[in-house]
Amino acid sequence: MPSTHITIATANANKYLKQLCKHFGHKVDVEFDDENGFAALPPGPCTMRATAQELYIHCQAHDPEKLPMSQSIIETHLVKFAWREEIDFDWQDCPDVKNEEGA
Repeated sequence: MPSTHITIATANANKYLKQLCKHFGHKVDVEFDDENGFAALPPGPCTMRATAQELYIHCQAHDPEKLPMSQSIIETHLVKFAWREEIDFDWQDCPDVKNEEGA
């Protein structure tokens, strides 16, 4: 399953993780605690992890062409929640595990 990830430097990672999950929870299945979150976004699952200094987000898509939709969903909402910060969205593609294993 194609995937992408981003690490955002912020002292508000825990706050943003909770805001994203609570907001997404109005429309999709979510699970979260103080440090980890999961949202079943329409393009594919998204997991989040908050530390004291970073918010790590990993999105997957059922269809490679839908991956930008996941990124857009995260970016649009995070910009609203983090309006006091300037966030640089530098998404990185994740290697396809099947290709690395030769499958």
